[in-house]
Amino acid sequence: MKPWMRGTLAVLAGLVIGSIVNMALVTAGPKVFPPPVGVDVTTMEGLKAALPLFEPRHFVFPFLAHALGTLAGALVATLIAGGRVPAVVVGVFFFAGGAANVAMLPAPMWFNALDLIVAYGPMAFAGWWLAGRFRRGGQA
Repeated sequence: MKPWMRGTLAVLAGLVIGSIVNMALVTAGPKVFPPPVGVDVTTMEGLKAALPLFEPRHFVFPFLAHALGTLAGALVATLIAGGRVPAVVVGVFFFAGGAANVAMLPAPMWFNALDLIVAYGPMAFAGWWLAGRFRRGGQA
């Protein structure tokens, strides 16, 4: 298989796996930390209206979803294609989604900053690094 094709497929696989991890955590979040009574978080309008009522604990699972989704996606992409580029591309795609989220939802600034600074670039790097560790059998 040509390297560019392998890289493209690796990135696509990373995006799919990362999105699955992301959605699993986003779905689990309200079960662990139920939203405030009387709010509807199933629609974008309901979520926008509910965000001012959220406590810091309500932002744990969205952050974990973004961070672990990016980590898993970058890890998978790197394991398939090798090199740093697939992990970076996955990180950029997830960062773009996070930036769109920040533009659309009135989340607190502390969460937006934490999310954009920690959940994407560092997690893409961590996925690339972990893939290297796995490929070397856990040796440094």
